[in-house]
Amino acid sequence: MHLALIGYGKMGKAIEEIAIAKGHTIVLKINSSNVAEFTAENLAKADVAIEFTNPHSAVDNIMACLQAGIPVVSGSTGWLDKWAGVEAACKAVNGSLLYASNFSVGVNIFFELNKKLASLMALRPEYAVSVEEIHHTQKKDAPSGTAITIAEGIMHTMPHKTSWVNKQAEKDEELTIISKRIDPAPGTHTVKYSSDVDDIEITHTAHNRKGFAGGAVLAAEFLKGKKGIFTMKEVLGL
Repeated sequence: MHLALIGYGKMGKAIEEIAIAKGHTIVLKINSSNVAEFTAENLAKADVAIEFTNPHSAVDNIMACLQAGIPVVSGSTGWLDKWAGVEAACKAVNGSLLYASNFSVGVNIFFELNKKLASLMALRPEYAVSVEEIHHTQKKDAPSGTAITIAEGIMHTMPHKTSWVNKQAEKDEELTIISKRIDPAPGTHTVKYSSDVDDIEITHTAHNRKGFAGGAVLAAEFLKGKKGIFTMKEVLGL
């Protein structure tokens, strides 16, 4: 498979290493120094584009891939306030898009575990729920996209939690997300249920970027030849 890497920082290089080891070919690598090469003509050389950039450029990058007719896997976070427009654009061109806040297989299993635990705790008001996430100091958005996905999973099952806040919650209907930035942490997410008598915690800790990068390559392999909008749930059959 021929891949285009839109964003060639630490994550892009980790994706490249895994993709090449699996026999794929990188036909385009875009970073801030060669933006002029990010053209429809160059994108056409790829079967799938993998986009890992930042909240400010992600939407334009995704749109460019869709307009070029290239399936795009995006792992950029912090832009989902513009999701409706991207979704509409993808459908308008009969395009292919796979977005995930986190491509790690372990994290996506953690998402499902989180929802199951929330369903068990929904009728236990004596437990206060909170989310904590720890990332390296270069992480630009807070809370992380993964933490937001975790919060949404909790709120879906606990209807009395109607919103999340990126601080200690002051209202019963708010869900606390605490964000910490500590080097060199690649990513730790914890869901905690606390009561007067005990605590229940589930935690996912990433040791490096290989889990994220490997999942992104898996997603690209899944997306090739497909039309529509997908998530890691479809990739992993969850």
